[in-house]
Amino acid sequence: MTVLRVLIVDDEPLARLRLRGLVEAIAEPRCEVLAEAATGSQAAAWLRDHACDLVLLDVQMPGADGLQLADGLAQRAVAGQSAPMIVFVTAHAMHALRAFELDAIDYLTKPVRRERLQAALARSAQRLAERSAALARVPAEAPSAPEHDFITLTDRGRLRRVPVSEVLYFKAELKYVTLRTASESHVLDGALSELEQRLGERFLRIHRNALVARWAVRELERHAPTHFGDLDGEGAESADSWAVRVVHVDEWLAVSRRQVAAVREALAGLGR
Repeated sequence: MTVLRVLIVDDEPLARLRLRGLVEAIAEPRCEVLAEAATGSQAAAWLRDHACDLVLLDVQMPGADGLQLADGLAQRAVAGQSAPMIVFVTAHAMHALRAFELDAIDYLTKPVRRERLQAALARSAQRLAERSAALARVPAEAPSAPEHDFITLTDRGRLRRVPVSEVLYFKAELKYVTLRTASESHVLDGALSELEQRLGERFLRIHRNALVARWAVRELERHAPTHFGDLDGEGAESADSWAVRVVHVDEWLAVSRRQVAAVREALAGLGR
């Protein structure tokens, strides 16, 4: 059975002590508290040299706060580096929306109830299991591609070829396009429209700024109003936001309202 490795970050010693006691008293899922930190800076320093699965993170702390730490971890994930999951544990509910924009597993308010903490830990353990299973399925799920089917790009002055079969999605951001695989992110020149024409039916346009490999779409879900709606530039959509979850990186990408039906059809065709 997998043990969830936990880092507790809170500037109050008594709060850390109580949270550790709650975590260690929960029998399922099994958890191990690896370390504690009193500030976001201490936590970041620990995470540079150690790995964990989950950070139980306070928001308001001296110096770098919890949201800044979570944002830094999110940037690591975008760059293709491993990053732990986040559950915010705070006395303030005002930051909940920002927390979920950072893909937090949950947002718990103090005093933390054991039942709510256990539910958050269970979701974290489930996502960890999904990540492990997804990585184990990469060779089987990713469709084979012809030997010549590559995306050529420049990486630190070197030319590289990335097999199209390894690409999870392309996302347009400002004046460039990000190519995402299970382990790396790369920046490309060009336009999504050109990629869409070249790659054909293997990739699904889910948004004006994103193409996703059909095989990599895991699920479609309605989300509460977030930055998803803002990405599309359609005010009406912010009240009815949809997103797809992408395998291997476990990320959520916005789906335009006009593309929801097409994504549903694609999932149905894949038997999901």
